[in-house]
Amino acid sequence: MMKPILLSFSILLMSYTSFAQTPIQINTKSTTRHGPENGSLLIIGGNVGTTPAVWNKFTELAGGKDNAHIVVVSAAVGDSAAFDQKDVDLVKKITGIKDVVLLHTKSLAEANSEKFIAPLKRATGVYFLGGRQWRIADSYLNTLTQQAFFDVLNRGGVIAGSSAGASIQGSFLWRGDTKGPEILIGDHLQGLGFLKDAAIDQHLFVRNRQFDLVDFIKASPKLIGIGLDEATAVWIQKDKLEVLGKSYVAIYDYDNIVKKNIPFYLLRAGDKYDLKNRVLLTKPPVNN
Repeated sequence: MMKPILLSFSILLMSYTSFAQTPIQINTKSTTRHGPENGSLLIIGGNVGTTPAVWNKFTELAGGKDNAHIVVVSAAVGDSAAFDQKDVDLVKKITGIKDVVLLHTKSLAEANSEKFIAPLKRATGVYFLGGRQWRIADSYLNTLTQQAFFDVLNRGGVIAGSSAGASIQGSFLWRGDTKGPEILIGDHLQGLGFLKDAAIDQHLFVRNRQFDLVDFIKASPKLIGIGLDEATAVWIQKDKLEVLGKSYVAIYDYDNIVKKNIPFYLLRAGDKYDLKNRVLLTKPPVNN
């Protein structure tokens, strides 16, 4: 059954442009089409557990377990996570990284303070927990903290996130409505924008979401859609994407949808994709 879309696409794009006007100018200049100019993104489809391929890559990109400085961002969970160290302890246990700290607020004033962003100034990696992505937007969008996240990338660090922590990395915030994730286009439209001109979905096959991005990308030629199943991630440097983990990633591209009548195509672990030119870089297996 189709899930409700509350805004027409024309109104959506007008609202998205308007909402994107910022009280604090975030420096996002880049020569890439979608990915970060420097550093890496690790975008995870949820329920990552102890998936070795994903956590090993995160540890490597953050500088190794002896050199990494990690900030765990818990805004998506809600206020119950403000003083809960269980996720910090879990990251330490899985990765072996000793320097892991929690970052939490729902105050824009606090997110705009130099004191609050101090841990990010030495961070080599950031990990966004799952929950509801609109809470991350409410806490950090267009603040000094958002700029500090970009600065981690600019220094060559890694930004990772699972579930809501995946969707928030796109420029368009998919399933960002406060009333529930079944509303695809809701009352929050702007993500943190680490992956430019992109909408990101998660829990793809487990929750039967694989067709949800098709009409949106069909109406939004500039954007690329990425849907990730659970325990599966994409590692992005500049405009090159590689799949890690146990299941599949779906790529939603306007030309494929409109000109070839292909709603999406699937990538699996080890597959590489060029986000700039929208082409697969790995050869498909030969049928015997």
